[in-house]
Amino acid sequence: MRYVVRYAPEARAQLDALYAYIARQASPDTAWRFTDAIVDRCESLCDYALRGTPRDDIRPGLRTLPFRRRVTIAYAIAGSQVTILAIFYGGQNVAAMLSADDGES
Repeated sequence: MRYVVRYAPEARAQLDALYAYIARQASPDTAWRFTDAIVDRCESLCDYALRGTPRDDIRPGLRTLPFRRRVTIAYAIAGSQVTILAIFYGGQNVAAMLSADDGES
């Protein structure tokens, strides 16, 4: 089955913030290469959506996918759609930020 990959507004904002941070710390070119590689990893879920680690302990239906030791991609599958919920960098607390009691489904 082939899935359609969509991005939640929060995930887009996190990706933009990560780009801005890396551009300031390194260079815009480095930031573009890194964030573009994250997008490529997210887009690869259109063919292999079930490969992420199920994290029902945090939120029903949540899956996470690591990227280069420092990034965690959080997503959910509904029908033929994969929604990228968040893109976490470094030691951010994925469980606290995506817990089921935050009012979202």
